[in-house]
Amino acid sequence: MKIPHLRASLIFVSPAIASHAFYVGKHLTADGSVLLGGTGEEVSSHWLQIFPAADHPPNATIEVGVTEDAVMPGTRMNISQVPHTFRYLSMEYSDYEGFPAPLTNGGVNEKGVAVRDVWADNRPELVDMTPNPQQGLQYSDLARVVLERASTAREGVEIIGQLIAEYGYADYGGNSHFIADKDEGWVVWEMSGGQKLWAAERIGPDEVRVSYPGYIKDFPVDFADSEDYMGSPNIVPFAVEQGWWNPNGSEPFNIFNVYGYNLDGYTARDGGFKYMSQAALENATLAMVPVSEQDLIERVRDYRISDDEAGYGQVVSLRADMDPDVIRVWVAPTGSVTAPFNPWWLGVQEVPPEYGEHRYLTDGASSSFLNPDYQYQEATYFAGRRFKQVLYYTCSDPETFLPVVQRMLNGFENASRSGMGWVEQSAQTLIDHGQRQNALDLLTFYARTRANEAMELGRTIVDALDAYVKLTGEFRRPKGTEINDAGLGAETVNCLVGFDPDQPSWRQPPSPSRRRRRS
Repeated sequence: MKIPHLRASLIFVSPAIASHAFYVGKHLTADGSVLLGGTGEEVSSHWLQIFPAADHPPNATIEVGVTEDAVMPGTRMNISQVPHTFRYLSMEYSDYEGFPAPLTNGGVNEKGVAVRDVWADNRPELVDMTPNPQQGLQYSDLARVVLERASTAREGVEIIGQLIAEYGYADYGGNSHFIADKDEGWVVWEMSGGQKLWAAERIGPDEVRVSYPGYIKDFPVDFADSEDYMGSPNIVPFAVEQGWWNPNGSEPFNIFNVYGYNLDGYTARDGGFKYMSQAALENATLAMVPVSEQDLIERVRDYRISDDEAGYGQVVSLRADMDPDVIRVWVAPTGSVTAPFNPWWLGVQEVPPEYGEHRYLTDGASSSFLNPDYQYQEATYFAGRRFKQVLYYTCSDPETFLPVVQRMLNGFENASRSGMGWVEQSAQTLIDHGQRQNALDLLTFYARTRANEAMELGRTIVDALDAYVKLTGEFRRPKGTEINDAGLGAETVNCLVGFDPDQPSWRQPPSPSRRRRRS
């Protein structure tokens, strides 16, 4: 989720929505996998897409960067494409002002490299010194090129560093990426300011890390000699030049303290953002050790995280023994508090039209007619819309409906999980015997079947809740005249019980970061 900094002259408001990323090292998981999960929190439409591997001609380029319409204006540019790009799966989305669609927060590629994009504020001075117009790769560009090009998490970090050094970085006020493979994870923090600043920290097999926002704390000044840290050559000298860190003082070089947006009473891990801090989420995850896929799904689904602002949920397992086509990722088509996670594999040949791009919440849909090329796809039901309906009815009375709905979702996922073992084993056997296409057909059949059954489950839930609410007289018509909220700091639909947004005990801290709500 992108939360743009507003210029210092504008009022500072709280980051009401922002993506989460969860990392669990392989020594802490139930089956020895590295687990990476999280939410993508944007207003706009989301759809599942599988991008095939591709060969590109000499001198091929890709367009990157932001436009003059961005909160921090920029100009687009073309950069060189590599000769070959990898197959990958991601949830795409349609809109963020000045960041041309399609956009991605990341996904997983055929090499077993997974990426999550998460906001990470910078101090206002960095925002103020950002060139106008700015140039370089933006958050979605960086996530996509890592998926297209990286064979390991470490290589993904190196690619980000190389591209920023060569072309620059265009942003909205600071951002981070979590990159993981079968062995380790990396947090990469890209900085505003037009100085090509970035820093990265390795997260090992015995660690749990939650980014919300992404953070890096103590950082060695001699990081070039370390296997656990990377960064731009100027990450330390620039801080000294600006007077943000004294090399002769007693304080260690701390990326959050030096480059982050600091507010009294808040730290890198514990700031009260939204309803659970990073520390609270990390502790809740550690309490589940050994952590399974199902456990991480529970964390991502937590109603203190997943609500109307969550565009989708995702959990991926990364193991050394996985054939590229059998790399598995669980995806919820919208906020997973009331939507099922469906299993997908990189070997799946196509995504059902119900999970593809639709006009619901897609940028420009309200001011244009449908492109005839999409008329069949648009005629289908849309998973994102259906499970939004489940969300809105469920959260109208969460104490009554949420336990029932989530028990159904858990039951559905358990059924998917119970069939998954023989499907994956059969697919691997077919691959081992030279029948890869048959294996891909099997994976596609099972994924599509469960996805279609999820749609039927959604319709059943919506119909049941609709009948209950209306027959019991609980249906309420709107009192106001505006169907859209106020945008800045307004409450959104959620299933929180026992939280009072008017009480300061849990109110979010002010911040210079704020996104425009995506459409």
